[in-house]
Amino acid sequence: MKKRVLLPLALVLMSQAAWAQRTLTGRVFDATTKEPLVGATVRTPDAQLGTATNATGQFSLTTDATQVVVSAVGYKPFTLAVPTESSGLRVALEPAVEDLQTVVVTASREAQLRTDAPVAISKLSPTVIQDTKPTLLVELINKVPGVVMLNYGNEQHAMGIRQPFGTSAYFLYLEDGIPLRPMGVFNHNALLETNPLAINSIEIVKGPASSLYGPEAVGGALNVLTKRPTSVPTASVGVQADQYGYRRLQFGGGGMASPKLGAYVSGYVARQRNGWAASSDYDKVSVNGRVEYALSDKTRLTAAASYNDYDSQTSSPTDSVAYYRRQYSSTTDFTYRKTYALRARLTAEQQWNECNQTTLTAFFRDNNVGQNPTYGIRWRSGASTATGEINESKFKSYGLLAQHSVQFNWLNSKLLAGTSFDYSPTQYNAHQIDLAAQLRADKKSVERYTVTADRPDRPIADYDTDLLNSAVYAQLDVHPLERLQLTLGGRFDRLSFDYNNYLDQSSGNKTFQQATPKIGLTYDLGHGRGLYANYSQGFSPPGLTAIFRKRPNTPAGAPAEFYYNLKPARFFNREIGGWASLLENKVYVDVALYQLDGRNELLNIRQPDNSTDYQSAGKTLHRGIEYSLTYKPTAELFFRFGGTNAVHRFEDFQLSAIQTDAVQNVNGNDMPQAPRWVANTELTYKPQWLPGFRAAAEYQRISSWYQDQVNRVQYNDKGLFGARGVSVLNLRTGYSWRETLEVFVNLLNATNELYATAATRGNARTDRTTYTPGAPRTFTVGVQYNFIGKK
Repeated sequence: MKKRVLLPLALVLMSQAAWAQRTLTGRVFDATTKEPLVGATVRTPDAQLGTATNATGQFSLTTDATQVVVSAVGYKPFTLAVPTESSGLRVALEPAVEDLQTVVVTASREAQLRTDAPVAISKLSPTVIQDTKPTLLVELINKVPGVVMLNYGNEQHAMGIRQPFGTSAYFLYLEDGIPLRPMGVFNHNALLETNPLAINSIEIVKGPASSLYGPEAVGGALNVLTKRPTSVPTASVGVQADQYGYRRLQFGGGGMASPKLGAYVSGYVARQRNGWAASSDYDKVSVNGRVEYALSDKTRLTAAASYNDYDSQTSSPTDSVAYYRRQYSSTTDFTYRKTYALRARLTAEQQWNECNQTTLTAFFRDNNVGQNPTYGIRWRSGASTATGEINESKFKSYGLLAQHSVQFNWLNSKLLAGTSFDYSPTQYNAHQIDLAAQLRADKKSVERYTVTADRPDRPIADYDTDLLNSAVYAQLDVHPLERLQLTLGGRFDRLSFDYNNYLDQSSGNKTFQQATPKIGLTYDLGHGRGLYANYSQGFSPPGLTAIFRKRPNTPAGAPAEFYYNLKPARFFNREIGGWASLLENKVYVDVALYQLDGRNELLNIRQPDNSTDYQSAGKTLHRGIEYSLTYKPTAELFFRFGGTNAVHRFEDFQLSAIQTDAVQNVNGNDMPQAPRWVANTELTYKPQWLPGFRAAAEYQRISSWYQDQVNRVQYNDKGLFGARGVSVLNLRTGYSWRETLEVFVNLLNATNELYATAATRGNARTDRTTYTPGAPRTFTVGVQYNFIGKK
């Protein structure tokens, strides 16, 4: 009898022991992007036992609990009932869009909480990108407080981050932390060499980031983070079109071929014909691919490549007659821009232990830009002839980036150090073309240019260089107090190149080098509130095209040093800011106040014949306040508002030393294309009674700005609501049926406002304004089919 009782009891105990020894395995991934979540925690409800996901989002946990809690920073926690089959679990976490504790990587080159970074940094999340369904990057970038990105047509653009908006080289563009172009090669329009369909998220550091990323990261650094292999098999195909002849076929897909190997590919083919602006046809093919392989739990390899082939007509700016008649005509039908860009990288990441990590990246670039640019046209008022130019820029890059980080028990500190090397042989040539100018009846403006002769015998620039960029950098984070973090950083850059200038048969070597320090403080006030302050410096040498291109009115026989001895620019930034979570985490506020002082800032001084005289002498001031507010009153509504109020001013800037010139200096004047106020606000509605539906209204505001350095003329037109400057309303809606079929409609410039994305003129009283018109009301529709696998 005793044995009969003990046997069932033993079986029960063995069953309980077997339950206690059960091992949960699975993957945690983003519910929106299906990408693996690294460092997500899987723990028991009492938090006594837990683990974290690895680089591929996988986890393993042995427990006797009947439930586990899965969580990650920036995501809504999820409680999972432990199933009978406890292997191969799939856990999709929903992003918490209202959460300020975003993980960013650009602020310190490694993943960290946004609130641990003593800088102004904003992140455009996958949810924002998914909801926006952008045709162009400008539709995303303008959502960032303190940032203005302007559409110059066919993905060409201008940028303004703590600087006047325009085409300056004081903004650094990166893809997965690697600059799109090498330092010294003019990077304006570099973002048209990216693939919006491959973007997972975008991070923008505002203010100098030279202590980590080097020269050109002065006004800010924009880092495009590409999509990783998805945790589950995915595939998508879609089309997008508008009423102005734009058509796009897009595709993407990937997954894990094994627990260690994954891949993702995405791209699109775009074509525009007979657009709203004359001479604006273009074609683009863009493809990104990425493969990840885990050699072990501590070693990971990533291979990535990007291919972009772009061929576009370039519509010219218009004069006031055509602009105000809404005649989006072009004075040229022969200008163009052709860009070929191939980039590839191989990254090895080694996690030696909990405290030490090393990253090594080898990269390659192959780039060719050929153009007959509208900005190259030189015409003097009343003349029946003009000149233009055809130019071509080529480079190939071979680079290496090595970085190591180590954590110490002493003051809970962390040290990051790295070095970079970039060798880029370059070639550049430009020659003149002769033009005939058909004048309007008033003889004060041109209705149309035509090419009369190609003049390769009239070179404008012709040089090659062996460009060598090298740098070392380090950053130390320490916590002298539990809630106080001190950040000390610095970088030393050396840009040198051997050159052959075939224009004057000179050769030699030039070198620019500079140390750029940074110091920052972050203080955690608790309850989702904190303060930060930083001092940083920025550095940017003049670009090669500015160095080797003769300045206007160069005296005959002047030595080469006369026209290409430009000085590097330096910038000094002081900044304080803070953030706060209010009303039980329904409201988040982020504020930054800054002053950026420029020395030898390189400026383009427009001449009467439309040529540009580069000058890099004097002092400039950039001072402002950036602010953002997000409010989620209900589960269905989300509101955001962001803006900046700023002053961009010449403090001490001499235009001419010639006594007979009418304007000697512009001291105290506002800089051109420097609006005092920029704002962007949006209200999004996602009803719970209709899952998958969304609707949003977005308002973009840019106040008036001066068109010239002497502050005689403003762009001050009325827009929506009678606001002066730019005032535009965008509407977006879409529906996703079970994540399988998506349809969307975007209505940009819904009220069809007439506005300019650029309005500039020279400093002479006889100069006339040229306008780059913004797009009229644009109706874009898209359909996409998505496949999401189960394994």
